[in-house]
Amino acid sequence: MIRNRNRVCGVEEIKAKRRQHERALRKARKEKQLVSKRLPRGLQGDGEDVEIRETSVTQEEIFQLYQRIQRGSDDRLAALCSLRRVLHLKEAQQIFVRFENSIRVLNGLFTSNLASVQLQAAQCLLKLSHSDDPSISLVCLPATPYLLTYLSGQSAKFTELCLYILGNLAAENEAVRSQLLVQGVIQALSVCLQSPHGAVVEATAYLLSQMLQAKEAGEKIILAVLEASLTPRLIRLLDLDSEFGMQTTVECAWCLHYIVSSGVSSECMISQGLISQAVKLLIALGRTVDSGTTDGVELLIYPVARCLGNLIASDEQLWCKRQFHDSDLLQALSVFLRGFLQSRPFVTRECLWLLNNLSAGDRQFCSAILCHNLVPVFLQLIPFSGGINTLVLMLLGNVAELGLEYCEKLQQQTGLFPALCSTLSTADPEAARMTLEVLNLIFSYCQQACARFANQNGILALEMVQYHSNDEVRVRANFLMDRYFADQDV
Repeated sequence: MIRNRNRVCGVEEIKAKRRQHERALRKARKEKQLVSKRLPRGLQGDGEDVEIRETSVTQEEIFQLYQRIQRGSDDRLAALCSLRRVLHLKEAQQIFVRFENSIRVLNGLFTSNLASVQLQAAQCLLKLSHSDDPSISLVCLPATPYLLTYLSGQSAKFTELCLYILGNLAAENEAVRSQLLVQGVIQALSVCLQSPHGAVVEATAYLLSQMLQAKEAGEKIILAVLEASLTPRLIRLLDLDSEFGMQTTVECAWCLHYIVSSGVSSECMISQGLISQAVKLLIALGRTVDSGTTDGVELLIYPVARCLGNLIASDEQLWCKRQFHDSDLLQALSVFLRGFLQSRPFVTRECLWLLNNLSAGDRQFCSAILCHNLVPVFLQLIPFSGGINTLVLMLLGNVAELGLEYCEKLQQQTGLFPALCSTLSTADPEAARMTLEVLNLIFSYCQQACARFANQNGILALEMVQYHSNDEVRVRANFLMDRYFADQDV
C-alpha cells in the first residue's frame, strides 16, 4: 500500500472549505439564458394557412418591390406582402436596409390609417427584428417610438406583434434598450401586463425578459421595474391554473429569475411573496408529473427552481429558508429528479442545485430528507455525469457535516458505500475528491461506519484511488487509509 503523510485538513477545515466552495458555485450559478429571438405563435400576415417562403432573391427584385411600395400604387399591399415573404432571408434584410430611407418608408406605412397596409408593414419589421445580424436592430431604431405608441392600441393581435418586434430589437443591442428606457417602455409594459389577453401578457413578459437579462439590467433596468410595481403581477402569474396558459407562466418565471440573479432586490422579492408562490407552483407541478403528465412542464420547472436556488444563495442571513420547510416540496423535487433524469437531465441538475442550497446547514431540511427516505433516490443518480454526480455528492456532504446523528443514519443506508466506491473509480477528479470528502465526514463522526465500509470492499476501492492521476485525490486517499484503516489487514 502507498503511504503519504502529507497533511490533510481536519473536519472543521474541510467544512469551512466546503462552504467557501459552495458560495463560489452559487455565484457561478447565476448564469443567464442565451439570448433568443422569436416570432409570435399563430400570427399570420395575410390570413393564409401556409405561407410560400422564397429561398433566394436578387437585389434587383428587392429594389423593384421597394419602388412599388414607395410609389403608393394600387399594388402597394401586394408588394408589402411579397417583401415580407423574402425578408426571412439574411441577404434580403441586408439589401433592403441599405436602400436610402427604407426604414423611414416602412415606418410611414406602419403608421398608415389602412389596417391591412399597417399590418403588413409590421410583419416586415418583425422579420427585420428577427435577423441574426446585430446591425439590423440599430437600423430599425427609428421604429421604436411608433411601436411603443401602438402598445396602447385596441387590437390585441397588433399589440402582441409590436411587443415581439420590440423584444427582438432589444435582445442584442444596448443602444436599443437605452432608447426604450428613455421612451418609457417600463411604464408601457406595466399596462400591457394587466391585459386580459393571454397572448399580450406572454409577449409582454418576453420583451421584459429580454430587457432584464441584459448586462446593464442591474444598474439601469431592474430598479425601474421594481418602481413600476411589475414584480407583484409577475409573481401572481406563477400559477399552474393561470387562465393565460403555461407558456405565459414560463416567461414570467424567467423574468423573476433574471431579477433575482442580479442580486439587486432579493429582500423585496421575498417580501412580495415570491417564495410561497413558487413553492406552491413546484408542488402543483410535482403532482402533475407524478400523475404521468410531463410534456412541456420541464420548461417551467427549470426557471422556477433556478430562481429559488439563486434567491437562497443571495440571502446572506438565510432566514428565507424557513419558507421552504414543506415536505410536499421535497416530494415534488424528488419526483422531478427521477422523472426527467433520462429525458431532460438539465431539470435534474437544477433541482439538485436547489436541494443543495436548501440543505446546506439546515438541520430541519436534512432531517426531512432522511425521514422521507430520499437518500436511495440520490444514490441512483451517482452514476450519471454532467454535474449530476457531483451535486449528489455535495448534497450528501451537506447531510454528513451536520454531525453524528446524521452520519449514523447515512451509513445505515443500503447501497451508500457501494455507490461511493463506484465514484472512487471514476476518472473525474472532482467526483473522486468529493467522494473522499463525504467519506471523511462520515468516518470522523461515526466510527462504526469504518467497519461497514471495510466489509463492503471499501478498502480495496480506497487503495485503488491511491494511484489516481490527480495529486489531491491521492493525498486525500492516503489520509483516509492512514487515519481510519492503518491497522486493517488488507
